[in-house]
Amino acid sequence: MERKQVINLKQMLEETARRYGSKAAMVMGERHVTYAEIDQASNKVAHALLKAGMKRDDRIAMLLPNSPEFAIVYFGIIKSGAIAVPLDAKYKVEEWASLFNNCTPRMVIAESATLNTLAPLFRKFKSIKQFMELGGSGSYNLSYEEIMATGSAESTEIEPQPEDMVHIAYASGPTTRPTGVIASHRNLLKEAEITADGFQQTEKDVVMLFALPLYHHFGLVVILLTSFYKGSTVAVVPGTGLSIGTLLEAIEKERGTLLFGVPYIFALLNKIAREKGVRNDLSSLRLCGSGGAPLSTSVVRQFKKHFGFPLVDFWGLTEAMAIVTCPPLGGPIKLSSVGKPLPGWEVKIVDENGSELPTNQPGEVIVRGPITEGYYHNPQATAGKIKNGWLYTGDMGRVDKDGYLFLTGLKKRMIILKGKKIYPIDIEEVLATYPKIAAARAIAIPDRLRGEMVGAVILLKERVEATAQEIKRFCQEHMSDYKLPRQVIFTTQSSLANLSKIANIRLSQRKLKELLSSLSNLPSPLKYKKKPSKAQ
Repeated sequence: MERKQVINLKQMLEETARRYGSKAAMVMGERHVTYAEIDQASNKVAHALLKAGMKRDDRIAMLLPNSPEFAIVYFGIIKSGAIAVPLDAKYKVEEWASLFNNCTPRMVIAESATLNTLAPLFRKFKSIKQFMELGGSGSYNLSYEEIMATGSAESTEIEPQPEDMVHIAYASGPTTRPTGVIASHRNLLKEAEITADGFQQTEKDVVMLFALPLYHHFGLVVILLTSFYKGSTVAVVPGTGLSIGTLLEAIEKERGTLLFGVPYIFALLNKIAREKGVRNDLSSLRLCGSGGAPLSTSVVRQFKKHFGFPLVDFWGLTEAMAIVTCPPLGGPIKLSSVGKPLPGWEVKIVDENGSELPTNQPGEVIVRGPITEGYYHNPQATAGKIKNGWLYTGDMGRVDKDGYLFLTGLKKRMIILKGKKIYPIDIEEVLATYPKIAAARAIAIPDRLRGEMVGAVILLKERVEATAQEIKRFCQEHMSDYKLPRQVIFTTQSSLANLSKIANIRLSQRKLKELLSSLSNLPSPLKYKKKPSKAQ
């Protein structure tokens, strides 16, 4: 059946449902939800939102786990003409305030347990007028179950334009200065097409969704939207924990063909293969890809050894909708490289003045393609990142004679833990509010399994005492778990200045250990284990 031309995500889902209506769009355990069912259920959500008074461009916050309901609600928001804001439900009060003051949502959609916990807080935000509850008693404005039971499954008359905003994606979670990336229909459709072509994805593929939240572009664009564009099936691995055994069982059961994740996932796969062997039938897999954080060559080599086929390393960023580079499938794979620009993307390396640099000379990586229109309500950040149609990524790298991109560092300080990007300044500003702290610096501590962990170097005020556990408890009250310092190191004023040496570079464990050991007034030497004993 020939595919019709579409100009927005509403039409994309409708067209896929027309072609593959009875085919499973998503499976989750024993649940099989077809494309026709997702299309009709999202129509019901759209009508309910319009009836509730949601208008074009109203922001609607989504606090939902990976599930078919996420897709149904997301497309329901699109079909109503509103703007989705997918978020993690685990943020703290200060983090919610920074986000909601930026995007000013009119509605929050979440599961009952989440709403019961957070609604009292959310009611303090004047922009939030209504709530939609999933799986509860119907004590909020809108009940998802009631909408499914009584709503209209007919398509809405609203027809978004290609340039219309679909959702706002916060590039690094909540920060003191949120950067909400604007994603349009045109750019998301183009990126889904580029990604699908790059992975040679078809309607026959079964794409595993494991440990990648759909509120993040990696899960939302690379897996969900790309699969819905091609008519593939998304297999959601149920459960909230990182059970590699459950993943392997799901691949075997669903005959998964594509598995994407952050390096941490593949490090865990190597670990279980090394300790217990590969006991599941994984013969259906044709491609495994890693993104979101630097991938070590040792993980790549071990994966090929244990599983018998290559692990490809690709690169992209939220502002570029998802993926920009990937090794050509079937072509040569160069260790430490994130591949070549996918068709539809251009990559250049430039110096501080924006002038293009020659082959193999390092500089800032800039890209052109379906990049974001900018940051929501943040023209200053937009002007700093987008210049003459090019996105200045903040990643440093070089391109070799064959066009392969090698990343060498970061222009801006950042910590990447299991694929999650953390700005040190956000941790430092929280620590600065603690009465006993005179100054603090957040640092990246290399970790073989997780990529990096957060460390905090603390200068206490004169004549006060504090413990590492005391500092950690304070952090737990004011920041998300993934930002929490795993190491707290006390130092003096003169030694704190030494930390400027590690602002924008990646240090080995040995080099970092040497640098931190040079700090005075440490309670004990900083030690590393050769191998992490347990994944956190």
